Amino acid sequence: MPQRRLFLTIPALLLAGPAFAAATGFEGFLEDIRGEARRAGVSAATLQRALSGIRLNDRVLELDRKQPEGALSWESYRDRIVSQTRIDNGRRNYADSRSLLAAIGTRYRVDPRVIVAIWGMETNFGTNTGGFGVIEALATLAWDGRRASYFRTELIAALRVLEGGHVTPARMRGSWAGAMGQPQFMPSNFERLAVDFDGDGRRDIWDSRADALASIGNYLARNGWRDAEPWGQAAQPPPDLDPERADTDAKRSLREWSRLGFRQADGRPLPASEIETSLVLPRNGNGQVFLCHQNFRVIRRYNPPVNYALAVGLLSDNFG
Repeated sequence: MPQRRLFLTIPALLLAGPAFAAATGFEGFLEDIRGEARRAGVSAATLQRALSGIRLNDRVLELDRKQPEGALSWESYRDRIVSQTRIDNGRRNYADSRSLLAAIGTRYRVDPRVIVAIWGMETNFGTNTGGFGVIEALATLAWDGRRASYFRTELIAALRVLEGGHVTPARMRGSWAGAMGQPQFMPSNFERLAVDFDGDGRRDIWDSRADALASIGNYLARNGWRDAEPWGQAAQPPPDLDPERADTDAKRSLREWSRLGFRQADGRPLPASEIETSLVLPRNGNGQVFLCHQNFRVIRRYNPPVNYALAVGLLSDNFG
């Protein structure tokens, strides 16, 4: 009889198909995560709250596997992102938080205008922080994503964030890829760079504007921001500039770029400055060029795409 019962279960397993196998595999994966998290200092109580009811999220997998169908031109991206609506919203939010931003700028020696621009780019000034449960999204990607090892590390970090009492599992929401709160920090960046600026004992980048904006400031400061230096500017190239052959790796002074025939966008001479400067060409651009400094490279450490960093710089120029 035991053999008979075993024989009857085989067709049932086959009929259950991939969905059954996936669910079974995912539950086993979560048990493995529990063990790893316990070794990383996460309590059983936190794990119960965080992992209870977690399921594979098909939408997360769909977004992870979706390939872009083609990039916007720089000009279309710029006009969409650095829109008058976003500029107006940024000015209003800057004015509303002026004293807070001044305090953050003083502590971290960073430009508050760039903090507000990143805030606007990442979550529309805190109004769109993402609707995915971070733990479920990261668990899904750690089990079946293209970068499973990376997301597994971020999942363990997210569980440690919960263990620290900074946020509840229900409030820990973010993007499909696990970027969290108003600054869209990944959990490992939260652990390293989020700050408790309002002094309430929690690093709350979800609901505390002070913590969210100061965390962006700390991120920039820790990644090499140079106080009182600009990010860069649009420039007018010499007539013989060939974008295909342009040297975008060279670092020269503004004075040297001026000698090579570059001018400000309005045709005026460049400042006779020794500030370290590189030529930057937007991706999919149609001729616009920029001369950028160290702080532009720091913005790219927050989010690497060149066009993103240029948009942050241009947006920030409208504040203050």
